[in-house]
Amino acid sequence: MRKNSIKYSRMNGEVQREISKIIARDIKDPRINPMTSVVSVDVTPDLKYAKVFVSVLGNDEEKEKTRRGLVSASSHIRSLLAKSLNLRNTPELTFLIDDSIEYGINMSKKIDELIEKEAKSEEE
Repeated sequence: MRKNSIKYSRMNGEVQREISKIIARDIKDPRINPMTSVVSVDVTPDLKYAKVFVSVLGNDEEKEKTRRGLVSASSHIRSLLAKSLNLRNTPELTFLIDDSIEYGINMSKKIDELIEKEAKSEEE
């Protein structure tokens, strides 16, 4: 399967959707923050490995605890993924923290602050 094919991108989306459901419904680990979302999934073309990019709302300590919780639950998540998706190989999961949502929020706040500052300077 080629990396830029429609089938490949559909597979990534389906794996992302299923992992999101599994984390939200089936994982009861107290280390995993309830405000955890799966941002994207990158499955290798041979379906052996998958990088799961996860965003966690909270400080760095909560992010690390959530990552450790997901790593310890990865075999259980993988088995539930195998049951829900009919694949020849179920990918081995690697969880990575993705700060892109937090970065976007911070940039948006900075832009809003600059707009306010610009409006105040125009009033004066």
